[in-house]
Amino acid sequence: MEQKEEIFEKRLSHSDCSKSLLPVRDALDALNGKWKLQIIISLMFGNKRFTQIAKEIPNITDKMLSKELRDLEAHELVKRTVYDSIPVVVEYTLTEHGRSLRELIDVLRVWGIKHRNQVMGKVQVGEALEIES
Repeated sequence: MEQKEEIFEKRLSHSDCSKSLLPVRDALDALNGKWKLQIIISLMFGNKRFTQIAKEIPNITDKMLSKELRDLEAHELVKRTVYDSIPVVVEYTLTEHGRSLRELIDVLRVWGIKHRNQVMGKVQVGEALEIES
């Protein structure tokens, strides 16, 4: 953790800054948009068919889900498997590369809870969000 803090504490040159930004831009490119992380989180709970994913993510259209799944496949985060059966069954799974996002998603979840509580102030008892220890 100290090494991470040192990177941001010392004054970086323009070149150092650009080198630090490149991997962040790559990550944002792979995970951009409103739906990709939600799809990944859905698949972290197990392999799913298209309709199962669609039911778990409120307000996503079939067209958008299809597009986002193709993008996630292109970034090697999701694998699409077609089973030769009648009717044809298509199943989506996270790849090892996709599962490597778990720690990042956990950190984002914790930050999101803190952010929501700070921005929204005191939430009602039934809506209270707490960070799990």
